[in-house]
Amino acid sequence: QAALVQELPRPPPRCLQFGDLASPGMPGTGCQKAIQLWSEKNDNANPEEAEVVKLMCLSPPIEKMDPSLNQLVNVKHLSLSTNCIDKMISLPALKNIEILSLGRNVIKKIAGLDEIGATLRELWISYNSISTLDGLNMCLKLRALFISNNKIKDWGELAKLQANPELVNILLVNNPIYEGLSRKQARPKVLEQLPKIATLDGELLTGDDGGDEEEAPADG
Repeated sequence: QAALVQELPRPPPRCLQFGDLASPGMPGTGCQKAIQLWSEKNDNANPEEAEVVKLMCLSPPIEKMDPSLNQLVNVKHLSLSTNCIDKMISLPALKNIEILSLGRNVIKKIAGLDEIGATLRELWISYNSISTLDGLNMCLKLRALFISNNKIKDWGELAKLQANPELVNILLVNNPIYEGLSRKQARPKVLEQLPKIATLDGELLTGDDGGDEEEAPADG
């Protein structure tokens, strides 16, 4: 199992500085091409058989998710982090997916998850431009939501996550709702809406205000 490091506030990596990714007018890398490149770098692995596929930090970046991703029928962990994706789409053929990573893109809205909600256990979507927590109500198996460094500014948004009965791990730091609050001050406000949370912002919650640091994904 690959080691995960605690996600701390930091600027996006160099490959997400759009000026470094492509010249003006240069088309982005299509998902089919990205899958082909991934296969070539992994001893010509068959995408239809792979359980882990990482299409990260491409140059030029992926700008659009498209239906060619549906060929990844056996994938359990799909990462599209550190690209320039602006919109999530439905991927109905991904019947086995458990982890979807879309961190460090330009996504404004969570969408397209209804058809994978029966299996999705973790959504890594930090460092985007998301302002609401709509779009997750069908993800009944969701246990972890890493959504730091977005634009969530209304505490009432957290109440929407009450529709996710198995959610126990959430990363919220560097959203506007935390403005002016320490993590310790923010904790009771989160737990007021989500009392089942066991790990908040990388800390395992206990009966007191203490906690042990836990890992969060580096590309979340």
